Parts: sequence; C-alpha cells; structure tokens
Amino acid sequence: MTVAYRLYTIDNGEEDEEPIEVTNRRHPFQFITGLGLVLSKFEDNVKGLARGDEFDFVIPSADAYGEFNDELMFDVPESVFMIDGKINYNYVHEGAVVPMTAEDGTRFRATVIEIKKDAITIDLNHPYAGQDLHFVGHVIENRPATNEEISASLNSASESDCCEGGDCGSCGGCGGGCGGCH
Repeated sequence: MTVAYRLYTIDNGEEDEEPIEVTNRRHPFQFITGLGLVLSKFEDNVKGLARGDEFDFVIPSADAYGEFNDELMFDVPESVFMIDGKINYNYVHEGAVVPMTAEDGTRFRATVIEIKKDAITIDLNHPYAGQDLHFVGHVIENRPATNEEISASLNSASESDCCEGGDCGSCGGCGGGCGGCH
C-alpha cells in the first residue's frame, strides 16, 4: 500500500498547528499490510481504502505508542557514551536520539534529555508517547504485494537498526514515516 499523509500530534487535547511529518506523492509512505510492521490502528484505518480515497483519523496514544512513563527516564554513566575515552557531542546532545545496545544485544533508541557532570539523563519513551496521532491523507496505491516485496520487507525489518516497536520517523532508520516500521 502506498499513501501520502500529514501527521499531527495531539497532546493534552491541543493539536499541533504544523504537521510533525509529511509524506507526499513524490516521497510516499509504502508498506505491506498484514506483516505487523506498522501501527495496527493505522493499518486498520487505511487497508480497505482504494486508490484516491482520502482518510482523516485519530489514533489515541494508548493505541499508538502508549502513555508517557516516567520510569523510562533515568541517568546512565557518561562512560556509556564514550568512544576512546571521549563523548562526541555532535551526536550526544540534549534532544538527540541515540542508538544504544542492551547487555543482551537488543538494539533500541534513547532520547538524550540532559547532560550532567558525570551522567546523562536518557528517555526510553517513544517520542510520541502520551500523544494522540492525527493522520490526514489519501491512498496513492493499494494492491497485493509480490513475494519479492514481502521478502525484502521482512529482511529489512529484521536487519534494521530501528527502535523496538520501530518508529523510524523519529530515528530515520527505515525510510518510513510514523506509520511505518512500527
């Protein structure tokens, strides 16, 4: 499926005036339905639509990236971010989304909240946690995927360096948008 959309967030009942993400006919969002790689509520709202159909729907935060969890914010030693005894502040700065690896090898993304003297505060919440998502757009194409497309999509998802649960709009990892790589 290929769609173009504008995505707005709604936080505490207030919708952003400007979209946080825009896809269009030239740079659309493409995904294969049924693989679980996009937000299920996004897929539910668009999968039955035909070429040219428009959509306008809101996904509540509970059905998108969940509620904001204060317990997912904590300090880690600055040594975690050091390479050859130094921190590259071009990549590690307040607001940066940084790739990290857990002891078990699981890869994930963290947002740097604050840089302190000997520690760095990170946030493991999804950047859109606690926010409702308002999608407005249209369907460019809706057709069955080929076996090659399915295989390529599954290989890409298993090899990606995306966030767990996969938002690539915030990390840029899969070339998708908020609707993609989830």
